[in-house]
Amino acid sequence: MAKSSKYISFDAAGKLVNDEAAAPEAPEAEGALKSAVSYALDAIAEAAGSLPDTAAALIGAKTSGTPEDPEEAVLHVARHVRSTIGDDFAVSPEVQAAKPRALVIASAKNARAFVVPMEAAGLDVVFATVDNRSLDGFARRTLPTYNLGLTTPQVSADLLMGNIYTVLSAAKACGASLIFLDSATAPLAEDRYFLRHAAKRGLRVFAPAFEGTMRMGWVELLTAEGDGACSVPSEAPWEEGTAPTVDDDEGPTHWRRCHKCKLFFDKQEMIDEGHRCPACGTLQRLRSDERIAATVDAGSFEEWNAQMPDSNPLDFPGYPEKIADQRERSGLEEAVCTGRATIAGLPVAIGVMESGFFMGSMGHVVGEKVAALIDRAIEERLPVVVFCASGGARMQEGLISLMQMAKVSCAVERLGQAKLPFITVLTDPTTGGVTASFAMQGDIILAEPNALIGFAGQRVIRDTIKQELPEGFQTAEFALEHGLIDAIVERSQMRSVLAQLLALHAPADDPTRIVTYHSVMDALSVGAGAYGSVDVAPEAREENERLGAEEEAGFLRNLAEAVPVVGEFIGKPEEGEEAEAADRRELERHARREARKSGISGEAEAGSAWESVQIARNVHRPTARRYIEGIVEGFIELHGDRAFADDGAILAGLGWISGHPVTVIAQEKGVNLTDRVARNFGCPQPEGYRKSLRLMREAQKFGRPILCLVDTQGAFCGTEAEERGQGNAIADNLVFMAGLTVPVVSVLLGEGGSGGALALAVGNRVAMQEHAVYSVLSPEGFASILWKDRSRAPEAAQAMKMDAASVLACGVIDAVLSEGEGPAHENPDEAVAAVRDYVREAYKELADLSPEELVRQRQERFAQF
Repeated sequence: MAKSSKYISFDAAGKLVNDEAAAPEAPEAEGALKSAVSYALDAIAEAAGSLPDTAAALIGAKTSGTPEDPEEAVLHVARHVRSTIGDDFAVSPEVQAAKPRALVIASAKNARAFVVPMEAAGLDVVFATVDNRSLDGFARRTLPTYNLGLTTPQVSADLLMGNIYTVLSAAKACGASLIFLDSATAPLAEDRYFLRHAAKRGLRVFAPAFEGTMRMGWVELLTAEGDGACSVPSEAPWEEGTAPTVDDDEGPTHWRRCHKCKLFFDKQEMIDEGHRCPACGTLQRLRSDERIAATVDAGSFEEWNAQMPDSNPLDFPGYPEKIADQRERSGLEEAVCTGRATIAGLPVAIGVMESGFFMGSMGHVVGEKVAALIDRAIEERLPVVVFCASGGARMQEGLISLMQMAKVSCAVERLGQAKLPFITVLTDPTTGGVTASFAMQGDIILAEPNALIGFAGQRVIRDTIKQELPEGFQTAEFALEHGLIDAIVERSQMRSVLAQLLALHAPADDPTRIVTYHSVMDALSVGAGAYGSVDVAPEAREENERLGAEEEAGFLRNLAEAVPVVGEFIGKPEEGEEAEAADRRELERHARREARKSGISGEAEAGSAWESVQIARNVHRPTARRYIEGIVEGFIELHGDRAFADDGAILAGLGWISGHPVTVIAQEKGVNLTDRVARNFGCPQPEGYRKSLRLMREAQKFGRPILCLVDTQGAFCGTEAEERGQGNAIADNLVFMAGLTVPVVSVLLGEGGSGGALALAVGNRVAMQEHAVYSVLSPEGFASILWKDRSRAPEAAQAMKMDAASVLACGVIDAVLSEGEGPAHENPDEAVAAVRDYVREAYKELADLSPEELVRQRQERFAQF
């Protein structure tokens, strides 16, 4: 056969060039294909059948013997499998067909175009299919087929066809040395990992050069150096005189199995996808070494208690052997790894549970290591962070396993008595006894997205209640909605969020450990490759010099760029002018409807209390989140009452004011109608007040000042609120605030209605904005109860003296804050600045008071009324 018959060429428009002399040089083209050269099927078949550089010949010699590198072994690790494989997909010479065998990966509609020309070219064709035969079509009736595997709700036929491991395994099983794809834009054709692995194993991969050329024009897909893109040679590789070699510069391949869809992927591909499965998108479980590398400063981890004596309290048959087998297969010592490290320079005692060792079950050694971690942290005055991942108790250890829940809980209590923070991060899965003990005992409880979180197993629950469980049941999102955790944090943000939380919880009694928001952000900005450290100079007690310089220059940082987003970022959502205008119109229509329902005229005499009511209720008045955005740096929102739900009417979290950590608790009405409905128009439920109480307790434990922003018509009135103890929740807030040993500053921003407002206003300093109102109940309720006529609400407002000037005159508040030249909704920046200045000055005045003096001053303040 002449050379010209071995390959054919097309011009850039896809037209066949018959004269070899007229064939154009291989031009660069868009996408994966970098050459216009194409090969005829008979040339491919001839080369594959006659030359020794087939997959079998290239790799067969390397498959014998035991690999010298121990990492060449396959490691099965519980629900995720790591395999370090050099030649696992080699095609042995014994199974090589007489004719070159080709595995065809194509949709059923393209099968007919493959069959006749491939068989005519002398290829032994095997057509890939799946269990549900959705790919069969014409091929099933005329060709041998190979089943790629089972389809499931998570794994479609297309995912199986596009999975590297599945296709390479199929090529090995059927003895193929060639792989044909039905399109140059098929997922595998553009997958640099697939082409790299195929080249390593001597498998040649071809795709049609252009649409409509399946019968004769094929290009061989190769990986280009550098960017990993696909390319084709300008002449047939078998004509170059030397057989291609199998390069493995990157060492053994690490394969990782997704625990959700069960498909295997190149580990590096998963890393490039943010540790998510490229097929189903599931966040993958990390080993402790991977978790530590992604979280702490490089080289800072020092392992503690790497080995502890095993325990078999029940003399359970075969248990020691199972432990030994787990260690051999996983390469892990036990189901938790503990030690000391730094995160952005901040010291921390850290524990990471291993779902790959007995599914992270908690036996004696696990409980002992976690308790020892906490006790050593107490000795060294370190905060504790534990990444939880567990299937529950170690059944082989019986009651001794159960007792670990109590043992670790005792250690957590000792840590709390030492006033050291305990932060837990719930990863997939966190269930059973770990959930029912230390996982849910954190001062702060974070979770990764979609993590399985629960106590009882889903199968047990189904069998008990005889019902199907709702979608999303026992996920991190379910836990957040039901108030059980503080926040869901993306894995890419976990390091920065933990750094901020550690800084916000730095011990107040150790001046060498005081840090600032800016120092943490600077350390984090160094990058993961060269983690920086935080300057912990004692001077950080004073107001941050850089912050002051920036303020004098009129510069404010863009918080959206500088602060990690946790839960819901408190800044106003970015909207276009058209969307903002639509929101304003919607709010105005709602206000008019409510006014018509009340039957009360909106007209108000200038300077009257009723005018203040109207301004305080203005739907465009800035809400608490706008003030937090302008006052608090690095705000991290925390959610939930840890018992029932997360109430959006209470927006609470941690941040920095003037370089000092603070706890912020605010009543939030919402920025648009949809948001207002979700937040119940700022009327808190019992779980909202219980969330605020939880954060107050946390603030007192760590000596952190509290800022309360009040803006509510009143606590929500409804049967469900009464069922869940609305009165009890408010009462608990009032009595706890009365005894708080940290400074409390409360500012009324808009409406201050009844006990629902007072529940956040038992402060050392209480102020009102100029057009805010404060009253025992709404003027409409006052008029309805006393005069049986709601229309007399304007008269009631005047009688109750609920405007800011009147409230100041009777001594209930300490100051009236200017809103600028007009109401706050006309100049929000001036209004925010006035509140910011007051809060900073109030904290300065209270800073020198002892805990006992703070309690006495607050109680004497309210005793005079």
